[in-house]
Amino acid sequence: METCFFSGRVSFSKLAHRIRDMQTLPYVVVTNPHISAVYELYYKAFESLRRVREIKTLEDNDRFCNKIGDTLKEHLTVIPKLAMGVLECRDLMKPEDMDKFMNTILRSRISRRVIGEQHLALTETFNSPWHFPDAKPPLTETEFVGEVFLRCNASEVITRIGHEVASHASLAYGPSTPLPAIKLSGHLDATFPYILSHLEYIIGELLRNSIQATVERNYKGEAVPPIEVTVCEAQQHVIIRVSDQGGGIPRDILPHLWSFSKGPRKHQRLENLNQVPKMAATLQELRATPSSDFPSPSLPTPPLHENVSVSQDSSLSSLSSRPPNLRLGMGLPLSRVYAEYWAGSLELHSLEGYGVDAFLQISKLGNKNEQLTMRASMDAV
Repeated sequence: METCFFSGRVSFSKLAHRIRDMQTLPYVVVTNPHISAVYELYYKAFESLRRVREIKTLEDNDRFCNKIGDTLKEHLTVIPKLAMGVLECRDLMKPEDMDKFMNTILRSRISRRVIGEQHLALTETFNSPWHFPDAKPPLTETEFVGEVFLRCNASEVITRIGHEVASHASLAYGPSTPLPAIKLSGHLDATFPYILSHLEYIIGELLRNSIQATVERNYKGEAVPPIEVTVCEAQQHVIIRVSDQGGGIPRDILPHLWSFSKGPRKHQRLENLNQVPKMAATLQELRATPSSDFPSPSLPTPPLHENVSVSQDSSLSSLSSRPPNLRLGMGLPLSRVYAEYWAGSLELHSLEGYGVDAFLQISKLGNKNEQLTMRASMDAV
C-alpha cells in the first residue's frame, strides 16, 4: 500500500507544479484553446487525485488503479494539443522560453506516466494466477519487473523495429520503391534493463528518419545504400549509432532540430498535428497496419524474442488514424526527452550532402554505477 501512497503523492505534486507553470505563462498564451484544454485536463486530474483517500485494502487499490488508467487514457491528447498550442503561440513568447516550458512539462509527463504505468503493471502482476508461493510463473513474466524489461537486447529490438518501419515506408512510398537495408554490427548480444516501449519509440524514430531521407534522396539507377546500425556495449551504458546516406539535414531545419517550434515549417506541422487526436509517444504511432501487398523488401519478418511477452503493453493506445507518411516534427525532441529521462543522451551529426550519424546512449538501468543526475532533476520538477 506504500507504493499506492507514493504513486498518488508524486503524481499529485507533479500536476500541481505543472499547473503552476501554465499559470505563469503570458495570459494570451494560456488562453490559447489547445493549451487551455491541457490546463483543464491537468486541473481535473489534480482534483481527482486530491480526493483519493488513504489506500488500506486491495479493493481501494483497484479503485485507485481504475482512476490512474482513466487518467492515462484521457491524457493521450496532451502532446498534440501542447504541440499545436506552442506552434500557434510561437510569436508570443521567446522560442527558448517556449522550448523550456515544453521540455519541462513533457519530462514531468513521462515521469508521471512511468510511475502510473509501473503501479498498474505491478498490480497486474500481483493479481496474476502464478503470484503464489508454490506457483511457477511463465518465463515471459519473470523477464519483467512491472514495465521494465530486464533483458532488453539492442539488436533484437533494432531488427524488429526495422521491420516495422520498413513496412511503414512501403505503405508510404509504394511496394515498388526500393528501401535501404539495415545492417547491424558490433556487440549484438548486449542486454540491459529498460522500458521496452521507450526504446522502441526512440529506435523507431531514428530508423524512420533515416529510411525516409535515403528514399527521398532518390538514388535513380543506383543501389540504395544501407543504413548501418552499430551497437557498442560499455560497463555503464550501451551506445547505438545509426548512420545513413540520406543527404543530411536541410539547413533551414538544422537550427530548429530539437525545438518544438519547428522554425520555417511550423505551418505544415500544424496541419499534420490537426489530424492527430491522440499521441502517447510510443512505437504504436509509427506502426503501419501489416499488409501482404506491401512486404518489406529489405528485412525478413523477425520473430519476437522468446522472452518478450507481446501482452506486456502499457496503457498507451495506438494511433490507428495516422496516415503512414504524416510527419509531426515531434519525433526527435521527444526521443531526446525520453533518452535523457533515463540518464542517457541523443545526439545527431549531419554531414551536408552525405548523411546523418545519430548516437543514442543508453544508461544501464539498475547498474550500481548508473548516473541519475538528469533523471533526479526531472523527478524533482
